[in-house]
Amino acid sequence: MAKYLIVGPSWVGDMVMAQSLFMTVKQGDKNAIIDVIGPKWSVPILARMPEVRNAITLPTGHGEWGISTRRQLGHSLRKEAYDHAIVMPRSWKSALVPFFAKVPHRLGFTGEQRYFLLNERRTLDKSILNQTVKRFTSLGLPVEQAYPPQDIPFPKLTVNEDNQTRLYQAFSLSNRPAIALMAGAEFGPSKQWPIGHFHELAKSAIASGYQIWVLGGPKDQTDGDKIVDNLGEFAINLCGKTQLVDVIDLLAAAEKAVSNDSGLMHIAAAVGTEVHGIYGSTSELFTPPLTDKKTIHNLHLECSPCFKRTCPLGHTNCQNQLMPDSIIKSLVL
Repeated sequence: MAKYLIVGPSWVGDMVMAQSLFMTVKQGDKNAIIDVIGPKWSVPILARMPEVRNAITLPTGHGEWGISTRRQLGHSLRKEAYDHAIVMPRSWKSALVPFFAKVPHRLGFTGEQRYFLLNERRTLDKSILNQTVKRFTSLGLPVEQAYPPQDIPFPKLTVNEDNQTRLYQAFSLSNRPAIALMAGAEFGPSKQWPIGHFHELAKSAIASGYQIWVLGGPKDQTDGDKIVDNLGEFAINLCGKTQLVDVIDLLAAAEKAVSNDSGLMHIAAAVGTEVHGIYGSTSELFTPPLTDKKTIHNLHLECSPCFKRTCPLGHTNCQNQLMPDSIIKSLVL
């Protein structure tokens, strides 16, 4: 029975896709014990992954060095006597905790001169490991099976039905079938479908007998208000009113989800909801929703994907020219 300390990624979608790695480790050793280091916000997501024993919070902000904090955490974990460490990020600082924890086998991709921090370093061949999930799961396999990994398991988050019931009562949600709309994109505006397009989709869905839930964080509240404006009782803006764990359960209760390429899209995929993913500046070839129940919407313009936070050409046509009617038709409203 081996014990693993895994340093997880720093974005919501990546942490969801990291479950594919955890599942891969368990497939190789069903008795493996897996603890995951991640940001504080990731704790409720990791709690919904049966493969993870403990979520360990790294008390530093995104982008902080925090060497003394990482040293203290590493020293405190020595008593766990981990056998293996897998460092998913490629940064130098991300490899510090397993080093200070004296984990004997420390594995990760070569990057940022981590030669003495990692004692097994693998090459990130982007032509073979051409998807984020392939890069993640390859680290859970012997090197001879890792380029590329085969039969990648899809993330599958557990759902709390009692919490679903509480949420329906707390927000007076209808018994109509629900379509969840996720209009935010933490990465930047180039990944955002226009709010007016979301509004038109919501209007059509309500006319077809659905209720609309707009999901997101506090930053998305204003956009959420614009989406549900004048649409009546069956359009509810829940942005900033729920915790991440609540969003997991609400997405599991929704029949369909329409989302920008975002972390919430990956949560929707991981709870079995029918996902309609909108891509423009990014590519579904690199970060697809990991589900068989998906429809991809992408105009594949000559200038995309650019992978920029804002449109370098100033028009964001990859989003603006993707009209609501095309997605409404695919939703069979």
